[in-house]
Amino acid sequence: MSDTTGLTASEQFIVGGEDVITTGPDGAPELLSGAGHPGSTATRTERDSLGELDVPADAYWGVHTARALINFPITRRAISNYPDLIRALARVKQAAARANREIGVLDPAKADVIDRVCERIVAGELHDQFVVGVIQGGAGTSTNMNTNEVIANACLEELGYAKGDYAHLHPIDDVNRSQSTNDVYPTAIKLAMVFGTQRLLAEHRLLTASFRAKGHEFAHVLKVGRTQLQDAVPMTLGQEFAGFATTLAEDYDRLEQVMPWLNEINMGATAIGTGITADPRYAEAVRRHLEEVTGIPQETAPDLIEATADAGIFMTLSGTLKRAAVKLSKICNDLRLLSSGPQAGLNEIQLPARQAGSSIMPGKVNPVIPEVVNQVAFSVIGADATVTAAAEAGQLQLNAFEPVIAHSILQSIAWMTNACRTLRVNCVDGITANEARLAGQVATSVGVVTALTPYIGYTEAATLAHIALTTNASIADLVVGRELMTREQVERVLAPERLSGIVPPTGAIPIVVGKAIE
Repeated sequence: MSDTTGLTASEQFIVGGEDVITTGPDGAPELLSGAGHPGSTATRTERDSLGELDVPADAYWGVHTARALINFPITRRAISNYPDLIRALARVKQAAARANREIGVLDPAKADVIDRVCERIVAGELHDQFVVGVIQGGAGTSTNMNTNEVIANACLEELGYAKGDYAHLHPIDDVNRSQSTNDVYPTAIKLAMVFGTQRLLAEHRLLTASFRAKGHEFAHVLKVGRTQLQDAVPMTLGQEFAGFATTLAEDYDRLEQVMPWLNEINMGATAIGTGITADPRYAEAVRRHLEEVTGIPQETAPDLIEATADAGIFMTLSGTLKRAAVKLSKICNDLRLLSSGPQAGLNEIQLPARQAGSSIMPGKVNPVIPEVVNQVAFSVIGADATVTAAAEAGQLQLNAFEPVIAHSILQSIAWMTNACRTLRVNCVDGITANEARLAGQVATSVGVVTALTPYIGYTEAATLAHIALTTNASIADLVVGRELMTREQVERVLAPERLSGIVPPTGAIPIVVGKAIE
């Protein structure tokens, strides 16, 4: 079973929010309200190769994270806005600790406490401590360092030591043992994308079922089809909605097909794919343990140097998301058009009234749910352009722009998931048909003459269509009045099931052009 459980109710709709960290006038990191440590003034001093820096005493992150907060005050959106990414990072670190213990390069007691802390993070603890911005330089190094520090300090706390007392358990020497950002980060963002796409697929399937149910509900409702916004031939409203379901099902299949490609990992590659600092046994051990803790099959890339530099799978996933978003947006365009009116538009269907539509026009109700889904699609289209540019811009042995790739795709997945859910719950499930209006349109539509052309000929049919348009006369009455077919024959040909193609014609009517059929 894949590791996608444990979401809280507030995470059922995944939205981007505000970062919990900012910087003051002196460039030092400051806590904002809601950071988990409101009003904290006590600090501890941590050191790295660049010198010393004070961090909040009760923060689980450390000096490397603090520097990232100073350097990258870009989006005010923290990586904790993507819970799937935090869980994925914890799973990768957990698998690494187990692998390092197995091959004998990490003390078992340290490995065990790292394992326990990672499980806590997967369960939802400490997420507020993942504070670095989603857009960052360094190819994800700040995200990896933030993760190492949070895990290390939580481990120290469990062991009875003070935060920052890294002599007992170190963020890099122990938590990051046998690893590099360049294998941890891409592995984690792929895993996060798997978690998110699994939920997207579940919502996509429910939305497809909702459209299919409407297809059954409206199977008896005949309407006029349209091409190029002009009247065409009859069909049923059920066929139209069943078509929506079919196109969604196709995109479900495409997304599902991409999923296995996300399971190719480069753990053990370390810096550039050569595996420097990692025991030769490590790559297979960490692959096996990652598969075990996630329940998702994992495969080590056959060429770790190529895998560390390549961003192809991200373009594939992003392009597939874009395809699904574009087609969903087209469906929403159709829903808005079909529900337009109610007096001066098509008014073939009624969408559920969700809110007042105007601050000046009383009684106006807008198709707000399809509109918001349209906007999600526009964002996904833009995100795909970003992913494409970032994938192309990588150089030599590493793509430095994976943070913006991760942000773009994870946001697209989350917004698409939410869009599918709100479209289903707040719109599609409550759609009704304006059956009286549809029946009247079919009765007076000249499009039905197309069905008569095999029996009366194209030229005669075109003449009747022109007469019907200018006089508003019934096509059936004109055909019978000119003695081209009998009333019974016309009714047979124009039966709803024959017009819509639901039931293949039986008992063929002889084709006799220009006179009544005997």
